[in-house]
Amino acid sequence: MSAPIWLLGCGNMGGALLRRWVAEDMGPVAVIDPVAKDLPAGVEAYAVPPVGRPDVLVLAVKPQIWREAAAAVAAVTGPMTLVVSVMAGVTTADLASVFPKSAIVRAMPNTPAAIGMAVTALFTTAGDLAEGAAEALFGPAGTTVWLSDEGDFDAVTAVSGSGPAYVFAFIEALAAAGVAAGLEAGLAERLARGTVSGAAALAVVDSTPAGVLRERVTSPGGTTAAGLAVLVPGLGELVTAAVAAAAARSRGLSG
Repeated sequence: MSAPIWLLGCGNMGGALLRRWVAEDMGPVAVIDPVAKDLPAGVEAYAVPPVGRPDVLVLAVKPQIWREAAAAVAAVTGPMTLVVSVMAGVTTADLASVFPKSAIVRAMPNTPAAIGMAVTALFTTAGDLAEGAAEALFGPAGTTVWLSDEGDFDAVTAVSGSGPAYVFAFIEALAAAGVAAGLEAGLAERLARGTVSGAAALAVVDSTPAGVLRERVTSPGGTTAAGLAVLVPGLGELVTAAVAAAAARSRGLSG
């Protein structure tokens, strides 16, 4: 066997997981991706599946092409291979139609996996061994949560899967607003990044509700209150609409 873990597809999400697995020395990983680049030292990429059989096959290709991509590896999987999908919208029933003999786990991590700060939602009906293997695979990437209802994946994808992009978009907007207020672009960027990362870190270590944390920064009649008076009206509706759109796209991919 060439490697215990085969990673089919090494784009943004697959690459983030790969970097964490390598950092944690989780054993050889074979990347099956003809255009894979910037791989960690010691990781080989293959245009076609290598010789052997994986213990774990991780599917990280675009959902639109997954059946075509999976056809190349389906023949070498079996009862001893755990198939793990990190693809949005692809159900366990879809996966079982291509990998009928394998235990299957669905996962929705996010790109902070690269630094061990992901949150990964997991679902399986394959039993304790599959659950344990999934925990071993995604635990080093950050926090794991198990779903009891596979139908929750569309909402999970829209909240935590897509969520980092929402945060990065806010950093962009905050930095641009700083420039508009008269700051030099580099300084505005550093302030925006540092502010968001610091606030997020505080939210991680302090279990106080986010609304209370917000109130602690907001003195009545002060500068923060003036800013929030502009930001908050409509913010909830905007974020709700964004999550709904992403969830609808996830449901569309399953079609």
